[in-house]
Amino acid sequence: MAHIVHSKKALAVSPLKVSQTVGASLAFLGLARALPLMHGSQGCTAFGKVFFVRHFREPIPLQTTAMDQVSSIMGADDNIVEALHTLCDKSAPDVIGLVTTGLSETQGTDILRAVREFRAQCPQFAGVTVVPVNTPDYVGCLESGHALAVEAIINTLVPEGTAGGRRPRQVNVLASAMLTPGDIEAIREWAEAFGLRAVVLPDIGDALDGHLTEAQYSALTLGGTPRAEIAIMGESAATLVIGPSLYAAADTLRARTGVPDYRFDSLMGLDACDAFTQALATISGRPVPERIERHRAQLQDAMVDSHFMLGFAPVALAADPDVLGQLSRFLLGMGAEIVSAVTPAKGPALTHLPLAEVVVGDLEDLEIAARRGGAHLLIANSHAAETARRLNLPLLRAGFPQYDLVGGYARTWVGYRGSRQALFDLANLLLGAHHDIEPYQPSYRTGAADAEAPHAPDATGLVH
Repeated sequence: MAHIVHSKKALAVSPLKVSQTVGASLAFLGLARALPLMHGSQGCTAFGKVFFVRHFREPIPLQTTAMDQVSSIMGADDNIVEALHTLCDKSAPDVIGLVTTGLSETQGTDILRAVREFRAQCPQFAGVTVVPVNTPDYVGCLESGHALAVEAIINTLVPEGTAGGRRPRQVNVLASAMLTPGDIEAIREWAEAFGLRAVVLPDIGDALDGHLTEAQYSALTLGGTPRAEIAIMGESAATLVIGPSLYAAADTLRARTGVPDYRFDSLMGLDACDAFTQALATISGRPVPERIERHRAQLQDAMVDSHFMLGFAPVALAADPDVLGQLSRFLLGMGAEIVSAVTPAKGPALTHLPLAEVVVGDLEDLEIAARRGGAHLLIANSHAAETARRLNLPLLRAGFPQYDLVGGYARTWVGYRGSRQALFDLANLLLGAHHDIEPYQPSYRTGAADAEAPHAPDATGLVH
């Protein structure tokens, strides 16, 4: 179990954290015909939207209640009611995700009461589901906000019942914020290889995968998990939970539906992929397909090829807890050494992490520890680019946001093939950064000086 150390600094230097509000909004962006609504100032929403647009390089539907100086002091419930009325009237979404910000939380708003007032004043919009989530951005991080939103979606849209197993070929997938659109697509194909149909919550693999559409503009999300699909999650044969941050949401889903679940801290590396494959084989009652066996053999070969570079390689990591846990286990399994592990907030993934120490801090903490530990490689989001430049180390971008790399959002990390590519990328970064090996200098030299004053051989017959 890792020892958790909280940074004692009075401020964040080179912040690593992304707010809970952004994480919750990301979850709602994975629902079909949905619209995240941030209860805060216009600046709060604009800041989050910039992150999303630069990361996914797509237009992002995101709205705000536009709190100003007066509503921040006198109360902003009217802003919520007015915003919900306007969005329902103009856009007719299926789901509105109402998430709070630091401003509205500090102001003391009660979003549950505001939603009740909206329902009383606007009964004509009863067909629009509103999911309120408290996500103050002065605590937690992107991952915890995402998890709170998923749990709220389950509480709001999944009816209680005991119909588990009515759809024996259907499985639920609760997807952590650590999963990219590429990861979710790979998980869906993994399940389909066993004849299973996956209902992914939330499905950013369908909504934010970069596909083109005929619509020039949409005020709502295009793609994602339909509301009707979420309503039948209680009829699935099993639930696959990816990421410790969603274990609380999994408890809620199991309590409401009775559907059994399988939980996975990670889907990178041979052992983690084997466990997930075995779970799919157990649920489906089918043998492992030959193509998955081949992908497994390819990963094994990549492990043999790359262990010369990764074995004992000192690596510094900075990421949200789920990402940190997944990458740490993967690297340790390849023999690498984690000389620095930094996370922006404490999370369930850190509980049983096989590291000596994890620092809850910022990128300055990462830089200090990486320099002290002699790191050869950094793994973090794009905020760490300047840290890597100062340390003169290669940076493998992982997590959110990635604004200086095209296609980072689409990368597949999980599964046999994703793990294989990660090994290749890690090995190549290490090779490219540390190829300047000092030439060998023999201790026996011949030259004019030696020729003028030859030495007598010693007892072994060697001349010194």
